[in-house]
Amino acid sequence: MIRRIGLFTFLIAASYLAASLSIAQEKASEKPALKEKVEAKFSAKCPVSGADAKKEQATAYKEKEVYFCCEKCKAAFEKDSSKHVVKANHQLVQTGQYKQTKCPFSGGDLNKEMVTKVGGVNVQFCCDKCKGKADAAKADEQLTMIFGEESFKKGFAIPKAKAE
Repeated sequence: MIRRIGLFTFLIAASYLAASLSIAQEKASEKPALKEKVEAKFSAKCPVSGADAKKEQATAYKEKEVYFCCEKCKAAFEKDSSKHVVKANHQLVQTGQYKQTKCPFSGGDLNKEMVTKVGGVNVQFCCDKCKGKADAAKADEQLTMIFGEESFKKGFAIPKAKAE
């Protein structure tokens, strides 16, 4: 009887140990996957044509880069960027090269509760009045209001590099 209890205890302990080792191995195999930096898929629209932009079709703009679908659009932008400022500024924010720092209308501090989506980008405002102004506008008008040169200068900036 004592042998059976001892054998039974041994089998339970062995099962527990095997399960613990299996879980530990699974966790160990997950760690390298978690540490790997996952690069987000590039996604941007050409500010000239509206087609999908390509990383290799880029030009310098406001100390960063704007991306285009083809060489023809890139050349058109380089010849006269003033026609495409709103969409180029929008792309800078969309690609994370610029971040919102202030309300684009007033230049005031941002209120996390005052958010609306403009061209696929979450935009914050300082107050309900500014948010209401953006919400009342149609899609193209919203883009111009938020990413036009004056509003862009008030509300967006190149993110500061993180100290390592």
